[in-house]
Amino acid sequence: MKTFKTVNIGCKVNAYELSAIASLLLKEGFIENSEHPDVIIINTCSVTATADQKSRQHIRKMQKLYPNAVIAVMGCYVQGNCKFIQEEIKPDILLGTSHRREVVTLIKKALMDKGKYLIIDEDTRSFSYEELGITSHSENIRAFLKIQDGCNNFCTYCIVPFLRGKMRSRNKENVIKEAEYLISKGYKEIVLSGIHVGGYGQDLISGSFSSLVEELSDLPGLNSLRISSIEESEIDDHLIQLLIEKDNLAKHLHIPLQSGSNRLLKLMNRRYDRESFIKRILEIKELVPDILISSDVIVGFPSENEEDFMDTYHLCEQCFDMLHVFSYSARPGTIAAKMDGRVHPSLKKERSKRLIELSNKLYQNYANRFVGKPIKVLIEKYDQKEKVNIGHTTNYLEVKIPSKESKVGQFITIKLQKSMIQSK
Repeated sequence: MKTFKTVNIGCKVNAYELSAIASLLLKEGFIENSEHPDVIIINTCSVTATADQKSRQHIRKMQKLYPNAVIAVMGCYVQGNCKFIQEEIKPDILLGTSHRREVVTLIKKALMDKGKYLIIDEDTRSFSYEELGITSHSENIRAFLKIQDGCNNFCTYCIVPFLRGKMRSRNKENVIKEAEYLISKGYKEIVLSGIHVGGYGQDLISGSFSSLVEELSDLPGLNSLRISSIEESEIDDHLIQLLIEKDNLAKHLHIPLQSGSNRLLKLMNRRYDRESFIKRILEIKELVPDILISSDVIVGFPSENEEDFMDTYHLCEQCFDMLHVFSYSARPGTIAAKMDGRVHPSLKKERSKRLIELSNKLYQNYANRFVGKPIKVLIEKYDQKEKVNIGHTTNYLEVKIPSKESKVGQFITIKLQKSMIQSK
């Protein structure tokens, strides 16, 4: 029997796609073996220059470690840099962000004839949703469920709409069917994933993201449903009501901000201003008082000055409980890459540090609100050395709970102690 290994670089969508391909390989009789693989499938990322670099490094590392293995490379970095990879790195199979379902057939061919195979569709905006089937290959406790692909927002800093194509929703029946399968396999939490998750349904005749969330949350046996990321403008009143009413809908929203400066928001082509954004976030916090709201923030966008940065800082201080901070990375082919006013790397680093320090403070202040209170935790792993169970609460607090035995896969209710809370 032939063996395989998967390597993920990037987002949860990439992880889902690799899980789906792993399921297809297992059905064809392949065996997963990370130590001695005959085949290696790498799903790449291109969201930043660092992601490009990591993708190149991982491909070359796998070629060096496993010189006799068939190397199949796919994903966003391939879609945007196919010629370079083909000529300079020379893996056996190259796919972009389409035709992933064909990778099993191409792997079989490459194993037989040692040939090179390339399938790249350059017109990404004409892609339809590619159904990869039901995945049974995921984390032990938590499963990612892809509900859409692509994006139509065209933020000026982002290359993803050019690499992933237009926003396209997955057939609702297939989403429900896979969710039911994952529940039957014992997964305790399902995370809704995609490139632009909240856009689900915009290209369909009927249906919306919030209506899909309601149907999924009503499925018998579903313990926890989590939303990976959603734009502020796509959080409708229906979704807020579901957050209030549904015990199994995780009380955590990740809402990308990118900047709190109205001037920069216009330059970024973000579709809101700081005033409307603040108003909506505070409304959500009032209606769902225990919810944790996290966000993405970019520092060092072209022409960002101290006033712009402080607008961002103060908005984050007012609205969020945790931040993911990114230094701006110019992506060739985007509008922002041609903008004047480059911010010096040392200033990017200094501003990043300030926001990370703010994030740590916000998270600790939020977490401390629950100290001494009963809280339910999904246990994800057990550290035998430390004798602790590790997991997350519904509002995404990571905790370590002293225990002599593993509770992996179980929901347990604890009285939260400050010493249990882990930093993010």
